[in-house]
This record gives sequence, structure tokens and C-alpha cells, in this order.
Amino acid sequence: MSDSFEKLTTTFQRYLEVERNLSVHTIRAYLGDLTSLLEHLESLGLASIADLELVHLRSWLANQAVKGASRTTISRRAVSIRLFTKWALKNKYISTDVGASLATPKGHRTLPEVLGIEDAKIAMDSMAMRAAEEESPMSLRDVAMVEMLYASGARVAELCGLNLGDIDYNRQTIQVLGKGNKERVIPLGIPAMRALRKWLDEGRQLLVNEKSEKAVFLGSRGKRIDQRAVRTVVYEALSAIEGIDRMGPHALRHSAATHLLEGGADLRTVQEILGHASLATTQIYTHVSTERLQKAFKQAHPRA
Repeated sequence: MSDSFEKLTTTFQRYLEVERNLSVHTIRAYLGDLTSLLEHLESLGLASIADLELVHLRSWLANQAVKGASRTTISRRAVSIRLFTKWALKNKYISTDVGASLATPKGHRTLPEVLGIEDAKIAMDSMAMRAAEEESPMSLRDVAMVEMLYASGARVAELCGLNLGDIDYNRQTIQVLGKGNKERVIPLGIPAMRALRKWLDEGRQLLVNEKSEKAVFLGSRGKRIDQRAVRTVVYEALSAIEGIDRMGPHALRHSAATHLLEGGADLRTVQEILGHASLATTQIYTHVSTERLQKAFKQAHPRA
């Protein structure tokens, strides 16, 4: 890639980090899309971003489709480049926001995997039984993590980042740091609070050392637990359910949202609990609930 394009990428990265305050993963995705576009422009013989036209953007997206990119991926890349062209216009790299009129192909939105309420209970009970048999700090930790993920609908990163001061025992809530460094308070149920207290009272103190700091959940060496370890624990917990094919932590988040809605919670409440920026993201769970109701009806009703 040419020096001018590399400098442009570096400046755009600084904007995403400092002004937009986006997560590392989001920035990596945006820069990957931009790099792909700039390489395509070079292949077309475009020497300067000032010469960018809508036809170049459409050519790039068409090329992505030819290479096998899904509609969802192409849609995300179109959004990335629209953000870039808006920024480029504001900073006078281009004279017209050519990306503003770039159509976004609608991705095929797949419904998330969701546990049944009984299946969720089986997973929690199997974890509790294992903890009772092993009587190890790790098993107490694992029970608490799985219970909290299901009770709160929190993301794995939010659970890993939890500190001791983020727990309010009187209100039975936790305060997590979500996407975009936005804080929110999530209520916990009695089983999750009970498992959390047991881990903190009987398990954590056996692993804690100078590396533990204020982290709630620790790895075997006393450091703050990492996301990979949490995912492994959840995979193992959900493997206890017959017929479940490798569900991970997000299945617990999806299940928490769906079960809340099925239990009568309103969309706004679920949106707040999950930390969704848009209500449209939360609305997918209404489709999940409807699908589950239809399936139950067809299985149970004699004239379905």
C-alpha cells in the first residue's frame, strides 16, 4: 500500500481510538475494511483518495461478493466505509461524501441459539453437583460464573472485567463496563448471588495473590481470568445438556434475554440489562420467543 494511503489509515485509526473511543475489536474491523478498500483502489490505478467516486466503492463491494463474502459481511463493510468517507469529507481529504449514497445490502439475520428453561436448569444443577463432589475453588468459581452469565445476560468481557467493588450486595446488583466504555447496573437473582458469595467466601481466597488485584474471578494462577477460560467453562457446562451441540457463553446471554421477555419483561428493560445501544437489536428476541411459542404449540396442541 502506498505511503499516502498508509498515513491516511494511521490518521483514521487515531480518530477511531481518541474521538470515537471504540473497542480494539471494532477498530480492527474498521481498519481491515479500509485497508481492503485502499488495496482495491490501488489495483484500479487510483493514486489519491481525493479521486474517490461512488463507482469505486460499488466496484469494491462487488469484488467482495465475487470472493464469497456473505451479505452480512458486505453490509458491515458498507457501514465501515460510510463512516470513513464521512470522516474524510470533514477532514478535507475528499470534496464530496461519496459513501453517503452507498446502499447497504440487508444481511440475513439468523436467530440466536437459545436454551430451554429446563435445559438451563440442568446446566446449573450439573455445575452445582460437580462443585459439591470436587470441593475445589475452581469448581465454585465455575458455578458462580455460569450462574451470573445466565442471570445477568452479561458479555464474557464484562464478567472478566468485574471488580469486587462492582458488587452491591444490598441491592443484589453488579455494575459492568460494556461496549463504548458505557457502565450499566444489572440485577442478579438469588441463585447467582448465592453462588457468587460462596465463591468469594470459600474459593477466591484460596487463589488470591499479589497479581489478583480487585478482580472478582481469577484463573488458576491468581490473575484475573481471561475470556478463553470462561468460554471453556461454559462449553463444558452446556455439554451436560442432551442434544446441545457446543453452545457457548452467548447462548446464555441469548437465553437470559429470551426468558426475560417470555416472563413478561418489556423490551426497554431487556435492552437496558443487555446494554444494547439500539432497541432494534433487542427486538430479535421477540422473534425468538414467537418461534419458540409456535414450536411448543405444534408439539403440544392436538389440532396444531
